[in-house]
Amino acid sequence: MSQQTAHRGGAAWALVITSVAGFMAALDNLVVTTALPSIREDLGGGLHDLEWTVSAYTLTFAVLLMFGAALGDRFGRRRLFIVGLAIFTGASAAAAMAPGIDSLIAARAVQGAGAAVMMPLTLTLLTAAVPVAKRGMAYGIWGAVNGLAVASGPLVGGTLTEHISWQWIFWLNVPLGLALLPLARLRLAESHGTGAPLDVPGTLLASGGLFGIVYGLVRGPADGWTSSLVLTGLFAGGALLVGFILYSTRAKNPMLPMRLFRSRAFSGINAASLLMFLGMFGSIFLLSQYMQGVLGYSPTEAGLRMLPWTGMPMLVAPIAGILADRIGGRPVVAAGLFLQALGLGYMAVVATADASYASQLPALIVSGVGMALFFAPASHLVMSSVRPWEQGIASGANNALREVGGALGIAVMGSIFAAQGGYETGQTFVDGMRPALVTGSAVVALAGVAALLIPTRRRTERQAEAAEPAPVLETAAH
Repeated sequence: MSQQTAHRGGAAWALVITSVAGFMAALDNLVVTTALPSIREDLGGGLHDLEWTVSAYTLTFAVLLMFGAALGDRFGRRRLFIVGLAIFTGASAAAAMAPGIDSLIAARAVQGAGAAVMMPLTLTLLTAAVPVAKRGMAYGIWGAVNGLAVASGPLVGGTLTEHISWQWIFWLNVPLGLALLPLARLRLAESHGTGAPLDVPGTLLASGGLFGIVYGLVRGPADGWTSSLVLTGLFAGGALLVGFILYSTRAKNPMLPMRLFRSRAFSGINAASLLMFLGMFGSIFLLSQYMQGVLGYSPTEAGLRMLPWTGMPMLVAPIAGILADRIGGRPVVAAGLFLQALGLGYMAVVATADASYASQLPALIVSGVGMALFFAPASHLVMSSVRPWEQGIASGANNALREVGGALGIAVMGSIFAAQGGYETGQTFVDGMRPALVTGSAVVALAGVAALLIPTRRRTERQAEAAEPAPVLETAAH
């Protein structure tokens, strides 16, 4: 089969396979949150252990993303995608069968490692399979599915826990993974990056730095920001990342070439992505608890009432991808971020201990439209801001920054919530949530400003045309 045939026949399959795989990885970020009380009842463990059932996944996912992308570029993107998917699926089954809290935490860590290999390769495989003219729509559908997964994690986890059992939040991944494995082998074309050797020093510096920072951010609200472990993690992680930057400016084949950040498009979209996930993750984390703990909805009822927000990407994101193809990604992404900021700010104003659903609905709709407008064009901007053979590492870097942003959002907004309110009564919860949502709104608005710094599409295209020619890529169709 020729490469042209693989592209023409494989685009739809690539979209289905990468979207479902991305959904699985993104869903598991927050799917556990609403199941924690049931997990504690079945497996025991203290608050510290329960927090690690969430944090273990976030940590390994964030710190190994760039390494996973580099492995795919070096040894084959389809091959490593299949490896990551197999690890993720097996770890999901292990989590569902975990006999104790420690084994569950270990399985969650392995899940994150599998997702870190699988997730960044979804975009590179999709980009390779879809013709340039149709990538906006493809990114739109991919972004819609991933955005739905991020926002609906608490709903899915709560619904499965309420109506079946908490184990099914992990069993759900197993049939999906088993179905995708043969499809990926048969329907995806293999491709490679430049074939450069793995950057072992850069990998160690970046992974160690991200681990230290994410560990400090995750543990800060629980252990205290002045605890020795938290401070050690933050300072050591920061020092290692500085070392990574200095090393990468001099290395011959760095894992993440620092010259990529000279591009306003690459720097702008990555800054916007980090800030967007910071504001969005922290908001979803608090709002899902607000609807259940304060307004008295069951997990399923709360999820249904959040559908104007969480379900909007399925309707709007494909349209956003088409718009990005026609007018460029920058205005669509910026508009989405400002709408998301407006929706969060509005929610902060109308939230009360007995707020009616009608008063919250406009905020949910505006936030949903904003989130939908962001996901697809942002993916397009990331992939178009670098040369084709650098798309794997660009995807890994962007996903890593999103994960760090999500961890930072939960930590920062959780700290604001704890300082201003608490769980004692509905009113104290609202007192803590309001300033946190205002902070989230401001951060997402700042992301919109970062998006406006991205060059226009014509200028970006001129820069790409002027770039050095690509090296010969090792590409083979199945």
